[in-house]
Amino acid sequence: MPIEIYGNTQGLKSLIKRRLTNLYGKRLEPSVIITADLARQIMDISKETSRQIGLIINRRGGIEYVIVGDNHRIEIPPLSTERTGRARFRGVRFVHTHLKGELLSREDLADLALLQLDLVACITEMRGERGETIHVGYLVPENRGGRTWDFMEPVPVSEFHVDFTEFITELENEFVRERGRFYATKETGDRCIVVSVVLPGREKHVDDYTAEMKDLCYSAGITVIDTVVQRPKELHPRYLIGRGKIEEIVIKCQQLGADLLVFDEELTPGQIKNISGITELKVIDRNQLILDIFAGRANTTESRIQVELAQLRYIMPRLTEKSTAFSRLMGGIGGRGPGEQKLEVDRRRVRDRISFLERRLKQIRKVRDKKRQRRRASLIPIVSIVGYTNSGKSTLLNLLTKSKVEVEDKPFSTLNPTTRIMKYPERKKIILTDTVGFITHLPEVLLRAFMATLEELEDAHLLLHLVDISAPDFEDRIESVEGVINSLGLSHKKRLIVFNKIDKVDRTFIPNVERRYNAVSISASKKEGIDPLVAAVEEALEAGNNVISTAN
Repeated sequence: MPIEIYGNTQGLKSLIKRRLTNLYGKRLEPSVIITADLARQIMDISKETSRQIGLIINRRGGIEYVIVGDNHRIEIPPLSTERTGRARFRGVRFVHTHLKGELLSREDLADLALLQLDLVACITEMRGERGETIHVGYLVPENRGGRTWDFMEPVPVSEFHVDFTEFITELENEFVRERGRFYATKETGDRCIVVSVVLPGREKHVDDYTAEMKDLCYSAGITVIDTVVQRPKELHPRYLIGRGKIEEIVIKCQQLGADLLVFDEELTPGQIKNISGITELKVIDRNQLILDIFAGRANTTESRIQVELAQLRYIMPRLTEKSTAFSRLMGGIGGRGPGEQKLEVDRRRVRDRISFLERRLKQIRKVRDKKRQRRRASLIPIVSIVGYTNSGKSTLLNLLTKSKVEVEDKPFSTLNPTTRIMKYPERKKIILTDTVGFITHLPEVLLRAFMATLEELEDAHLLLHLVDISAPDFEDRIESVEGVINSLGLSHKKRLIVFNKIDKVDRTFIPNVERRYNAVSISASKKEGIDPLVAAVEEALEAGNNVISTAN
């Protein structure tokens, strides 16, 4: 590393600069935080220049940075060292002077948290004390008192006897023990903190939104170890939320061993870059999370093309600003999809790729159209199951058609339309189709990409709108799905609302909601209410062109 003095060096005399440069030649014993002699040297220079002097010291005792501030603050430059592993701090400590006898400041503690330093210490001269006094602060693990850091008692440097090697080893081990005690999580895979930003009008649904974000993370293979709910008066243009809240989140990430932040609001590329820059964590938003889930679920040529199209369309307007955030925008959590290599191509090549994929999708649509034409020609009624994600659509399909379509209790477990034959009690046939699940605020790029899949709904004689009645916000989910149906120009389609998972709720209120929505109720997993459902389907199909209303 070239010898360089960092910070506010303007106006420094050559002799002072030489003395500062000579500090790089100092080497401490690994067990010593700072010697009394070195503390005196930086304090003398600090008093002569009326500027704070700081040192970044590694665990081997070497001085990596000599920094100059002004009389009341000092700024740490970008550090070359990085944390390695969830249990480790950065591996360096920050020791600097204070000129007015003050102890560690709020800015010092912010540096400690944001940079994940081993510790931060200030050297000062206090009234009534002989020589230089040292005050040390350090982060502490999750605790019931809610403390995020702790301090050592200020003492003269000459009387300060702390074995740093033992101290930092025990501190990191304590973090590991506390994480294991409070959170039984795997050591592999991403561990995240979900950041929920509550905007006006969403207060009453905050628990539902948070629960949904947890489900989405689970579906993406991410362990949610904590959630943070923030209610800002207004959104911060750089960080979405206030910088102070970001600092608190960083401390919590260190305490709990999180390596990923997931925001439930859409972030701009600039916000991703800024938040990543000060937290040194992977940062994604809800849209990116959903894109990653889709990428992981895509197992056919068509669905893979659709997902890549969605990812490219999402990233296209963001190519105007190149940043490290793009590796997260396209690669997702697990690096699925087009990946980081395509992030570096120019807009023309991205457009070319989009055009190519669109042509491929048109070819697939032609094949699908031929199949649809054959189905139309057969005059067999077509029923499509629609609904909010994870409402039990695949389970119902399996039950009605005696199929074995893979079922997972995860959002978006079905991306590709699945078609099976169902028989009436009177030996008549029905073509039954399972579709991709909907979700509140589904990213437009995803809706566009999956338009080919959703076109299956155009041929349906009846839409079975499956609703998870056990969801606290099931009425909002009904509205979300109906909104998507209407946006696809399918409001004229007959549809029957089917309440599923009645085994998970108090059934006393079910008759009222059945009457309200002109619905039937079942438990697909328990095989309850299936005969009335089949009868309702038969009645709806024989009712001609009358639309079955979704509400009275």
